[in-house]
Amino acid sequence: MVDAQRSVQRQQFVRQAGWADAAESLLAGDASFRRYYRLRRGGQTAVAMDAPPPQEDVRPFVAIGRHLHALGFSAPAILAEDADNGFLLLEDLGDATYARVMNAQPVPVGGDEASLYALATDVLVALHGHGPRAVPSGLAAYDGDALIDAAMLLPEWYMPASAGRVASEEETASYRAAWRDVLRSMPAEPETLVLRDFHQDNLMWLHGRSDIQACGLLDFQDAQRGHAAYDLMSLIEDARRDIDPTLRAAMLDRYVASAGVGDRAGFEAAFAILGAQRHARVIGLFVRLLQRDGKPIYLPHLPRVWRLFERSLAHPALTPLRHWVDRHVPPAKRVLAI
Repeated sequence: MVDAQRSVQRQQFVRQAGWADAAESLLAGDASFRRYYRLRRGGQTAVAMDAPPPQEDVRPFVAIGRHLHALGFSAPAILAEDADNGFLLLEDLGDATYARVMNAQPVPVGGDEASLYALATDVLVALHGHGPRAVPSGLAAYDGDALIDAAMLLPEWYMPASAGRVASEEETASYRAAWRDVLRSMPAEPETLVLRDFHQDNLMWLHGRSDIQACGLLDFQDAQRGHAAYDLMSLIEDARRDIDPTLRAAMLDRYVASAGVGDRAGFEAAFAILGAQRHARVIGLFVRLLQRDGKPIYLPHLPRVWRLFERSLAHPALTPLRHWVDRHVPPAKRVLAI
C-alpha cells in the first residue's frame, strides 16, 4: 500500500512538473531509500528522484547541486522540486557511469580507465582550487567526532556478525579512544567541500562536454566540509573496484602536483587516516545493509574493503587503531560466513 501511495504521489508531481504524457521506467535504486525513474516523451528525457521522507531529505541535494552548478561543474540541473514530499525532477545525464564505460567491451575512445580517473582527479583539483568559495555557508564539518561516529559501524555491525556477540562497552570505548589518538595527528589544512561518495558509480562520462564538465556528478547530498584528501581517497580506493597500484599512484601524483600540495607527507597521512575511517565505516555499512535492509549485494566487496583498510592501517599515523583492530578483529575474523 505504501508503494502504491508513493507511486500516486510521484505521478502527481510529474504531472504538475509538466511531464504528464511521459513514459516512466525504473532507472536505479541505491543503498538508501531513494529511487530514480527515467521519463521519456518524444526525444526528451528527465529523471524523477523519489526520496521518501522522513528517511530521506532532498534539500541538501538541491543546495549542493545548485552550488556545484554555480561553480561550473556538471551536477544535474534541477527542473522541478517538491521538497516536502521528497520529489525532484532532474536533468538526465544519461547512462554512462564510470563503471559502465570502463566495463564496456570494447572500451570507447576516451573512456579508458586512465583517462576517466585523470578527469575525475582534475575535477577535484578544480573544486578545491576555489578555496573558501568551494564550501557553501552553514555546511557541517566532517571531522573529529563526526568521523569517529561514522566509523562506529565497524564495532556496531561488523563485530557482532564476525564474532557472534555484541561488542562490549570496553571494546567500543577503546575503539573511540584509538580513533581520538589517530585524529590528533591529522594534519591541519584549510577545509574544502567534500562530496563523500566520489567514486565510479556516482561519476558520469559526458563525452559531449569538454574539460571538467565532461565529468557528471551524482549522489552528493551528504557533502560536508573537510580535508581535501577525502574525495581523492574515495576515488582511488573504491570499495567496488580494484584500482591498479600504478594508476592509484599516478592519480595521487597528479593531484599533489596540480593542486600544489606543499606537504606531501602530511597529505598522505591524512589520506591514510581518512581511508581507514571510510573503510571501517563501509565494512560495517555493508553488513548493516544485509542484516537491517535485506540488501546482500554489497557483501562480495567486503574482502576488497578489508584489504584497503589493512593498507591504510599500515601507515604509522594509524598505529593506535591498528593495534585495536589486530586485537579485536584478528585476520581470522575478517572473513564472514553469512
